[in-house]
Amino acid sequence: MVRRSILFTPGDQPDMLRKAPSAGADAIVFDLEDAVAPAEKESARNTVREVLTDPAFDPDCEVCVRVNASVDDLTADLTVIAGRTDTAGSPTDLRLDSVMLPKVGSADDVHTLVGELESHGLDIPILALIENAQGVLAAPAIAAVPETDALLFGAEDLSADLGATRTDEGTEVLYARERVVVAATAHDCQAIDTVFTDFGDQTGLAEETEFAIQLGYDGKLAIHPAQVEPINEAFTPTTEELEWATAVLEAKREADAEGRGVFEVDGEMIDAPLIAQAERIRERAAAAEL
Repeated sequence: MVRRSILFTPGDQPDMLRKAPSAGADAIVFDLEDAVAPAEKESARNTVREVLTDPAFDPDCEVCVRVNASVDDLTADLTVIAGRTDTAGSPTDLRLDSVMLPKVGSADDVHTLVGELESHGLDIPILALIENAQGVLAAPAIAAVPETDALLFGAEDLSADLGATRTDEGTEVLYARERVVVAATAHDCQAIDTVFTDFGDQTGLAEETEFAIQLGYDGKLAIHPAQVEPINEAFTPTTEELEWATAVLEAKREADAEGRGVFEVDGEMIDAPLIAQAERIRERAAAAEL
């Protein structure tokens, strides 16, 4: 599943929830955590449940819910969202493709969520948000949990946890940002980059997204619909990149048929890392319907 852009929407805003798919993000997240005041949590849960169980709500993007981090709160979240079941014990008419877990500090946090999901008959991917020091250090173990489908980097909460000062250059979180990519790649997970908080700065967003791509990220979080198109565009291959990837994968098919492990495309020797790069370009192109 390609996740170039993941858009957050407050869970207590029903009109915004229903409108979220129109932004064009590859994934939308109904947020029950930071975007909802403590006094509004219960109301937000019911609002999200109402939207997710509406037969008319059937977007062509991934639908995710960010639950709360504490065990009591995430249990309450899932009890309302997925608690009502049919006679077979599985949620009835629930459009939920994945769950995002914030402030993940260890693999045990993911296992706890897996158990809660199973208790409601749900077997869906988990997006693990790495946004504290414990999570950064435990990133490889978190990514190794089979249900972890992506690691998401949260620079703002991490900076607060570290007591670091956020800068435009982001050097204070660079080690953590790179560690998340390495951990995700090592365990065949996607890596999704942090939000860009100034949603009015399109130039800054484009520059930071390009840097995330250079680091190896597969996508980026968005906090405003206006950020989705620039993010998607940055993660969409150019014509030249797509032509190169197509040539590489076609040459690979020919090399495989002839039993050759290494081959040449336009004077460039192609091996496994470049083949993986070509496959990633084709996946992003498919997401953009190129």
